[in-house]
Amino acid sequence: MKNSIDVQSLEDNRKVTIDKVGVKNIKYPIIVEDRTNKIQPTVAELDIYVELPHQHRGTHMSRFLEVLNQFHKETFIDDLESFLTEVKRALNADRAFTTIRFPYFIKKTAPVSKIESLMSYNCVFEASLTDVFNLKIGVIVPVTTLCPCSKEISDYGAHNQRSEVSIEISYNKFIWLEEIIDLVESSASCEIFSLLKRVDEKYVTEKAYDNPMFVEDIVRDLAVKLKSDPRIDSFKIESENFESIHNHNAYGCVEFQSEKIKENK
Repeated sequence: MKNSIDVQSLEDNRKVTIDKVGVKNIKYPIIVEDRTNKIQPTVAELDIYVELPHQHRGTHMSRFLEVLNQFHKETFIDDLESFLTEVKRALNADRAFTTIRFPYFIKKTAPVSKIESLMSYNCVFEASLTDVFNLKIGVIVPVTTLCPCSKEISDYGAHNQRSEVSIEISYNKFIWLEEIIDLVESSASCEIFSLLKRVDEKYVTEKAYDNPMFVEDIVRDLAVKLKSDPRIDSFKIESENFESIHNHNAYGCVEFQSEKIKENK
């Protein structure tokens, strides 16, 4: 019978520190705060990493899951700093990271028929811990955009497309996911609904036509709104149009960091 050797703990002589090593795509039930219903259960995909010093050959993958299962409780999202502190301790690491992706559902009412349906939004929490805990939250919001140039040059009609706006922010005071979603939807040609009747389709089509937007318009409008919110320390806005008459997508991006964040770097 072979001797049991802890291969991961063997010394490595290549002198290469690995920035992130760990486990990905763990399906895990979580509960997030819901502005309307107080809480919302959902199922997340988690990535959990640590920094691996150059002298260590490998990390101990099972320990990530052991720590995660210690935090299997309703307040897991509220305990991310404690969770990463325990990950650092269990893996004997200086830095720990986690990314939590999950669908979030909001009940929306069609603009004319008033039919209610659930709309899903892909959200993400990104947390890291060295000496200081950092958290960013993000959401991808599908919207409709109508091309201002097409409207201007056409005798009738204008091409429109479904678009995705991604926002990632860090903040100093609590912000609802719904607030971010509302900001994005109010900055597009028209918001999107999961269920529409004919009277609703007429409404959203005409609203988009009356409110044409380039990707440049969307990211600029959102940047102005986010900069005016004192709760927000930094943000990244990305807008992508899945063009209906081109074989490419249109894209725009704006990033911002407050002076306070720059000073702390």
